[in-house]
Amino acid sequence: MARRLVFADFAQAFGFMAQVAVMAEKRDHHPEWRNVYNRVEITLTTHDAQGLSPRDLELARMIDAACDGRLQQVPA
Repeated sequence: MARRLVFADFAQAFGFMAQVAVMAEKRDHHPEWRNVYNRVEITLTTHDAQGLSPRDLELARMIDAACDGRLQQVPA
């Protein structure tokens, strides 16, 4: 499961990543991600399950809630 998010600037992108990092650490379930300026690319997978697990879906819901209202509209 992968997603590309675009924020207003680097500070918002990094703040989002810090928020997700705290949630992920508490659950001992960490995303694969990449940040360049205002963009964050996230991949969720459970290596032990060789794919998605309920833990990925839970973290995805939390990620959606964390970025609510902060994303920039990206042209299609």
